[in-house]
Amino acid sequence: MEKRQLGNTDLHIYPVAFGGNVFGWTLDEKKSFEILDGFTEVGFNFIDTADVYSRWAPGNVGGESERIIGKWMKEKKNRHDIVLTTKVGSDMGDGKKGLKKQYILKAIEDSLQRLKTDYLDLYQTHFDDVETPVEETLEAYAQLQKDGKIRWIGTSNMSPERILASLQASAAKGLPRYETLQPHYNLYAREKYETQYESLALENGLGVITYYSLESGFLTGKYRTKEDLGKSPRGGDMDKYFDERGLKILAALDEISNQYKATPAAVSLAWLIQRPSVTAPIVSATSKSQLGSIIQAPELNLDAEAIRFLDKASAWQL
Repeated sequence: MEKRQLGNTDLHIYPVAFGGNVFGWTLDEKKSFEILDGFTEVGFNFIDTADVYSRWAPGNVGGESERIIGKWMKEKKNRHDIVLTTKVGSDMGDGKKGLKKQYILKAIEDSLQRLKTDYLDLYQTHFDDVETPVEETLEAYAQLQKDGKIRWIGTSNMSPERILASLQASAAKGLPRYETLQPHYNLYAREKYETQYESLALENGLGVITYYSLESGFLTGKYRTKEDLGKSPRGGDMDKYFDERGLKILAALDEISNQYKATPAAVSLAWLIQRPSVTAPIVSATSKSQLGSIIQAPELNLDAEAIRFLDKASAWQL
């Protein structure tokens, strides 16, 4: 397993990132520590979270994931072994959201405190704030870089037009430049990224770290019928995938999985890892068996025929 450079940064990561949205939601602190231990013990080093994780869970207020990760890093004394990223811009309640400079300067202090660290390797715009000029947001990041609180910046859930405007502002005004893009992309959800973002990422040297890399569990193959929807908290919305294309993708995954003696999840992640524009998929696990698929994926070298087979089965073009 070889490290990959993340865009034009000096960050080098193994080609899977762990998604911290499950911490404080479907995983309690003890189980979160076990999964983080399992992920890092085999060499992975990239952990992705956000200030808003996991505010949506009953009784939560946001920041739960950051607190768990911070406590774990403090206990393990491994902060400098981890490439750590969190995000800003989501609605934290009580009017706390957006990308205005003063809000970002306050929000990062809260994140750093929860994460028990004094710097972030990567700080990402989570959701765009179209009421705020891109220059103001980038000026906030410039201040944070100057203060040594962040090293690099990235973006997610921003239109191609606003990303381009940001890149142009960075070049014109000497402001920090988005070096990474975090899009929704996987074997099922292909069209938006491939038509709107992929060329933008390649042309500008952006490191691409994909979210919903297993489409909320659909690409693991555990949901086969509508009767399977109660298998996890994410299952309730899964019936939308049981169309002709979704079933075709599952059948293709079964075939390649059997051929390579791997799980459908590992094959799905390997397909992403081998995409020319993708640096690393972000994926979560809530059990050691799920973690096994993540660990297997970077070592699963799909041949050109397998890639073509999966491409054809998941084709979105009419």
